[in-house]
Amino acid sequence: MPVTVGEVIDLPVIQRGNPEILNASHWSEPVRWLHVAEVADLSSLLQGGELVLTTGVGLGRDPRRFLQGLADAGALGVVVELGTALTSVPDSLSTLARQLDLALVVLRRQIKFVDVTETVHRRIVSEQYDEVAFDRRVHETFTELSMKRASVGAIVDAAARILEDPVVLEDLNHQAVAVSASAATASALLDDWERRSRKSPTRTGGAEQWAVTLVGPRGEEWGRLMVPAAPRDRARAIMVLERASAALALHRMIERSRNGLHQQAQSGLIDDVLQGRLADEREAAARAHALGLRKATRYFPVVVRVEYASVAADPLAAQRRTVTLLDAVAHTANAAGHTGLFTHRHEGEIAALLALNNGRGSADKALTELGERLRNTMLRLDGVRRSVFAASAPADDLIDAIGGLGEAGHVAEVALAMRDQSRPYFRASDVRLRGLMTLLRDDPRVQRFAETELRPLLDRAVAEDIDLLREYLSLAGNKAALAARLHISRPALYKRLARIATVLEVDLDDAESMTSLSVALMVLDARHHTDRAPTM
Repeated sequence: MPVTVGEVIDLPVIQRGNPEILNASHWSEPVRWLHVAEVADLSSLLQGGELVLTTGVGLGRDPRRFLQGLADAGALGVVVELGTALTSVPDSLSTLARQLDLALVVLRRQIKFVDVTETVHRRIVSEQYDEVAFDRRVHETFTELSMKRASVGAIVDAAARILEDPVVLEDLNHQAVAVSASAATASALLDDWERRSRKSPTRTGGAEQWAVTLVGPRGEEWGRLMVPAAPRDRARAIMVLERASAALALHRMIERSRNGLHQQAQSGLIDDVLQGRLADEREAAARAHALGLRKATRYFPVVVRVEYASVAADPLAAQRRTVTLLDAVAHTANAAGHTGLFTHRHEGEIAALLALNNGRGSADKALTELGERLRNTMLRLDGVRRSVFAASAPADDLIDAIGGLGEAGHVAEVALAMRDQSRPYFRASDVRLRGLMTLLRDDPRVQRFAETELRPLLDRAVAEDIDLLREYLSLAGNKAALAARLHISRPALYKRLARIATVLEVDLDDAESMTSLSVALMVLDARHHTDRAPTM
C-alpha cells in the first residue's frame, strides 16, 4: 500500500521529534515524495503530492507566501521543526493551513531529516517497485492465458489467485457462469445469487462495496466480473478485474462461433464432474443452481441422439449443426417447464441433466411428454432423419446424476440402432440384451456366431420358419400360447417345430439352445435394420 501522510507522521523517526498535529488535511492520501526545503517560494520546485520538511527558515520570513506556494504546487502539507529558525507557530499559521487545505505538523524536538527522507523514500520506492512488479505479473498472466486461448474458468481462476479473493463472472441476467472460490465459500457465495447480485453495491461508493467491472466492448457488454465483497486493495482489484475482463472479451471474440457463454459454463461444469476435477457436491450444486438448474429432490440424466441424412460438408458446418441441435434441445426442455444443464458429447448427441417440472404427475409422464416434444422438434431440424430420447436412473445428488449420463448415452446409441419409433423415450430396461447385440452387430465374431447358429435354416430360404422360430422364442417355448397366437392346431405346430429342430440339429426345448438362437436372431434383426437403412 502507498505510504500516506498519516503513516509518515507515525514513523518512529518522526515520533522522536514529539510531533504536534495542527491540521490533518490529506491525512490518508499517499505521499509521492518527501522534499526538504528552506526557500520562501517552492511553487516552481514541486510537482504535486509531496510532503515538505523544513526548519522554518522560509516559513518564518513570509508564512503566507510559503504556504501559498505549497498549495499552488499541489503539495500535501508541511512538517516544521522548531528550533533556531522558528521557535513557535502562531495560531494564524494553523488557520492559514486549514484555509489552503494543507497538513501542518510541528516537531518540538530536533531530528535528522536525512533519517526521515531515507526511511520514507525507501518505502515509496519499494512500493512503486511492488506496483510495477504486480502490474507486470498481471499483464504476463492474462497475456499468456489469451495466447493459450484459455477457458473462461481459467481466466476467472487466475484473477482470484492474484487477488486472493473470490471472483465471480455473471451474465446480464445475473446468473453466475463462472466462480473461483473454495468449495465451502462457493456454496455460501452462490446461495440465492441472482437476488443478491441485483441488489449488490456497485464499484462506486463506500468501502464495503463490491469491486465490479463490465465485460465486453462499450455498448455491447455481456457480463460483469466482480469480487463480491470489499476487496483487500480496491485499486488493485479493479485493475485485475479490468485486465481479466479484457482477456474474457478477447476469448469471447475467438469463441463467438462456438456455444454461448452460458452454455460453455454448463458444459464446463459437466466436464469438471465427469473428469473428476469437481467432486464436492455442495460446490457442484451451487454452480449448477447459479446456472439456472432448479433445486429438485431428484435429477434425471438424459441424452438426445439424432441420425443425420448426410455427413456434414466441413467442420464449420458440423459445428453449426451441433449448435443448432444443442439450442433446440435446451429450448424444448425449457419450454416444457423443465430446467437443466446441457452439453454436446459426440456428433449428433446432446446430454442433459434435468430437474423435471412434473407438477402432480409422475416422472414417467413428464419424460413421455418431453420425448414426444423432442421428437417433433428434432425432425424439423435440417438434415435430421431420426432421433431418440433416452434416460437413465435419477439420482438425489447432482454429481451422481451427472455420472449417469454415460448410461443414458449408451441407451440412446442402442435405441437409435434398434430403429424403434414407438417409444417416446428409452430406459436401460428397454434395450437390455437386444441393445447389446445391436451395438455388436458389426463385430465379425458376433456375425460368425449368428451365421453358425442359423445357417441351415437361412439356407432353406423359408421365411415362415424364421418367423415361427422368432415367435416361439419370444414366448419362451410355450407351445400352447404359440398355437393360440398363430391360430393353428397343436399337432401342426409340433410338426413344424420338429422340422426346424431337425434342420438346426438342436433341441428347441433346451434352455441354452433357446438362448443361443434368441441372441442369433437379435443379431440377424439388427443387421436387417441396418441393411434397410439408407447410407449416411
